[in-house]
Amino acid sequence: MNPADPGAAAGPSAGPTAGRPPCVLVVDDQPLNIQALYRALAPDHQVLVATHGAKAIAICRESHPDIVLLDVVMPEMDGYQVIRVLKSDPDTADIPVIFVTARDAAEDETRGLSLGAADFVGKPINPAVLRARVSTHVELARLRALLAGRAGSSDRRV
Repeated sequence: MNPADPGAAAGPSAGPTAGRPPCVLVVDDQPLNIQALYRALAPDHQVLVATHGAKAIAICRESHPDIVLLDVVMPEMDGYQVIRVLKSDPDTADIPVIFVTARDAAEDETRGLSLGAADFVGKPINPAVLRARVSTHVELARLRALLAGRAGSSDRRV
């Protein structure tokens, strides 16, 4: 992925369990923010980029990234609208979403978490903290999927 090509996307994510690095979708309308997030993640992650909400939703449906880093303030469709769509769609509802935003009011964080966000990271980002939170939420999602698979197989045995 080239951060200079914000519409770039790779094929469907096989996820970190297939021996590939985790796939992270960065959603932000500001090129400098995209570059900062890309630099923080690129060494150990496959990074996809969307510069607006509709593109983010399309990439999630097509590529099913392991996690989404989502800005709140964007034109046309803000981050809250994007997460509502993602969480209401059974094909994308399980993708963890971390809001990455300069908004620091408790109400903004509470709203994002109540809509289904896994976490909230402030701008400017601390790359080490961002990588740690991404790793944590990707691992939690992997374990949830593993447990769901086991629960499904035990239901079939009954």
